[in-house]
Amino acid sequence: MNSKWKDKTDLENFYKDLLQNNFFRFWNKAVDRKNGGIFNCFNNAGTELVSKNKYTWSQGRFVWIWSKLYSLSKRQMLSLDAKGLRDDLNKTVGFIEKNVFMENGNCVFLTDEKGNWLESIPGKGFDTSFYADCFVALGFSEYARVFKDKHYVDLAFRVYRHTAERLHQEGLRSEPYPIPKGYKFHSVPMIMLNVSEELSLTLKMLDDKRHAEVDDESSAYMREIMEDFYDEKESRIIEVVGPDTASRDSVLCRHVNPGHAIEDMWFVMSLAKRKNRIDYIDKAARAVKSAIKTGWDREFGGLLRFTDAEGGQPRGTKTGDPYETLILDTWDTKLWWPHSEMLYTTLLSYALTKDEEFISLYEMAHEYVFSTFPDKKNETGEWVQIRDRMGNPINKVVALPVKDPYHIIRNMILILELLEQIQL
Repeated sequence: MNSKWKDKTDLENFYKDLLQNNFFRFWNKAVDRKNGGIFNCFNNAGTELVSKNKYTWSQGRFVWIWSKLYSLSKRQMLSLDAKGLRDDLNKTVGFIEKNVFMENGNCVFLTDEKGNWLESIPGKGFDTSFYADCFVALGFSEYARVFKDKHYVDLAFRVYRHTAERLHQEGLRSEPYPIPKGYKFHSVPMIMLNVSEELSLTLKMLDDKRHAEVDDESSAYMREIMEDFYDEKESRIIEVVGPDTASRDSVLCRHVNPGHAIEDMWFVMSLAKRKNRIDYIDKAARAVKSAIKTGWDREFGGLLRFTDAEGGQPRGTKTGDPYETLILDTWDTKLWWPHSEMLYTTLLSYALTKDEEFISLYEMAHEYVFSTFPDKKNETGEWVQIRDRMGNPINKVVALPVKDPYHIIRNMILILELLEQIQL
């Protein structure tokens, strides 16, 4: 490692300090201890709560994070109030269970602070995104694993099974990124791989026979990603597959999402390790290098939000699709979440391949991330998450009008768990 880190313990202490004294300090104050859940509609600086509405997407993610923090605290890896964390979790899973399920089995995308349903897009209904359901399943699964709760593992399984069935129905709703008719998005098998693998592990831990079928489905999602969305020649993850040959030259099909590719490859490597699929680990490791090579801004540093398959500004024929507009309008922004994913995935890639290049890539990421994203005055403890190409803060909605703790805290937790197991 870089000479800044004397040993592995030094790096562990670095992340423990950030988790406990920075991020937990910020988000612990954002918990809604009256109704359950978390408030996270903050401005980019984290200085103002602009709304108390609750996106189900974020509430499910919060359950996952708080459950992991509880587990680490019980294991004395972190010094947090485990009882307080559990109280927050109990209220939150209760809030979700009581308020977000519709008669058709889908999850409501948005509620007010008390759980009353809201339309995120006026006139478009309440169940506008299957991603919300995925994060509810993830949150319930982790809660059930930590507390050995049969009720919530049953709920997690029910949500997962219903969501998997929706994928084959006409008109799948996927706000904030609608999928154009005839196109296939990498994000669909990606999120389903993450959900199914975590759920299968929870089911197995609880000695639930359903784990085998979910585990098989998890392997199928991994194969779909590594066969249908993997460019063998470039070791590149294809973000969008078009309906015909002509669409290959479109902005949608040519664009690369470096952060998505990096994140998904740790999903793949995690399962591939369990399945002893060394071939998939090697392919995933190459895809991580490819995403960083294509996405890294050589002029200003950091990962660009979107690039062309050949690097630089996305280009190609235009269809006028809203997601295409997003790609072209925000391609050169620097977002918090791809960078936190890069920190973890490069360390995991090193642990699984022993390729020293991943240590260099981790150090490159570490230097950029911690000189760019943290609140320099440390007044909030959080990162200023959305920045322009030069690294200056900007006020811009990325996906939802929220400040999201998920990626940063999740990756720091995963780094701590990884550092327990490996030598650097």
